[in-house]
Amino acid sequence: MSNVFEFVAVSREQSGKSAARRARRSGDVPAVIYGGHGQPQMLTLSHNEVIKHLAHEAVYSHVLDVTIDGKAEKAILKGIQRHPAKFQILHMDFLRVDMSEVLKVHVPLHFINEATSVGGKKGGIVAHAMIDVEVTCLPSVLPDYIEVDLARLDIGESAHLSDIVLPLGIEIVALAQGPEHDHPVASMMASKASKD
Repeated sequence: MSNVFEFVAVSREQSGKSAARRARRSGDVPAVIYGGHGQPQMLTLSHNEVIKHLAHEAVYSHVLDVTIDGKAEKAILKGIQRHPAKFQILHMDFLRVDMSEVLKVHVPLHFINEATSVGGKKGGIVAHAMIDVEVTCLPSVLPDYIEVDLARLDIGESAHLSDIVLPLGIEIVALAQGPEHDHPVASMMASKASKD
């Protein structure tokens, strides 16, 4: 099985809407890789391979290998354009990564201990205010996800960004902007059953 974090691409010379449509008709996904110390480069990838890779949550917040015409480059997935009605990827953006430079990326949040939390045991229901958080870190310490432990959350309480225990070397972008950006990530609400 191929590495889930490797996208094999072919460089494409032509840009524009008609070239992108031709790529899609032939079962490919048009893409671009940019940033870092290189020029933007137009690519095509196999649609079937892209779909397989995107089934893994970690792909969205992981340093990927993008192999272009046999040469591998480190990158992160910066954007995906999906068809509004069909199960089709229309375009992808990759951002080159220098392993020695700090990057800014969104990482998924995984909420744990909801049912066994203080409020959960009383029949409370958790409302998630965020599903991911923007962080800065070196590519080598970029986590696949960040856990948010809700064990102590009681009915009427909220967990905030500052409550998240972060892995070493990870900083939340919003918190660096000041305490007024310490937004709630989840709240415990009373259910009808817990009120009765």
